[in-house]
Amino acid sequence: MPVSSNYCQSAYNVIEVETAAIANLKQYINETFSQACELLHHSKGKIVVTGMGKSGHIANKIAATLASTGTPAFFVHPGEASHGDLGMIEKGDTVIAISNSGESIEILALYPVLKRLSIPIISLTGNEKSTMAREALFNLSIKVEKEACPLGLAPTSSTTATLVMGDAIAVALLEAKGFTANDFALSHPGGSLGRKLLLRISDIMHSNDDIPTVKNNQTISQALLEVSRKGLGMTAVVDDENTLVGIFTDGDLRRILDARIDIHQTPISQVMTENCVTINEHTLAAEALAVIESKKISGLIVVNEKNNPVGAFNMHDLLRAGVL
Repeated sequence: MPVSSNYCQSAYNVIEVETAAIANLKQYINETFSQACELLHHSKGKIVVTGMGKSGHIANKIAATLASTGTPAFFVHPGEASHGDLGMIEKGDTVIAISNSGESIEILALYPVLKRLSIPIISLTGNEKSTMAREALFNLSIKVEKEACPLGLAPTSSTTATLVMGDAIAVALLEAKGFTANDFALSHPGGSLGRKLLLRISDIMHSNDDIPTVKNNQTISQALLEVSRKGLGMTAVVDDENTLVGIFTDGDLRRILDARIDIHQTPISQVMTENCVTINEHTLAAEALAVIESKKISGLIVVNEKNNPVGAFNMHDLLRAGVL
């Protein structure tokens, strides 16, 4: 087997060429870019992104980025569009057409139909004099000096530049729309950010009969049985009106064992922790985690506005919910 060339040097060369290609894009962030973003911002329909080959893969990603950052968008394959998928595009939509050469036959075949439907076209091309660029309402240049491929053939720098231009558009629109982290979470409920920003304590807490609860006149041994039955490492202590008056935890148990207290005769009210930390059911799970970590405790009792226990949870519940 022949000795390989220097892999690291090849990688350095690619990074240098593609870094230069990205830096070169700054000159194309101009009035035309602003006008294109303004058109997309005020579009009454969806953003349709299309491209062939490697440009198609990049177009698909750009559409996904737009959709996840507050701009409804989807990808349409230009070849499939000519065979029925064009019906997915409606009046009011805006098309972003991507081709480095600007002469994609499959995309140019769609131009007459799109124009007949009065659908504005924004092209991303590496040739400002190409047919696609000339026939589009706005053309955003993605021109690069050279591809990172030493043969100058495989789309490398050009696809990177296109992806960065797509990100630039998406972020510009995100900021123009005032898109927030909460908005992002709504479109990413399965992701870690979604869980942190959407999940509330009411979604994960133990409620009703699963709440560990004892009366303040019950004995320590009875409280221990309740802690063991409910498996949360704690129990709420309430009075006759079901108002929370304290909490008893595994930590409290260790302390009373050191004090040699008679657990069968002593009421729980004498050893419970009064004025305990509580939380309401509408609190975000991520906020509850912050409370637990700051107080160095393992769980919390959830109370309503009357200070009645309505739930309970511990660190394991947060872990199972994916908040940690």
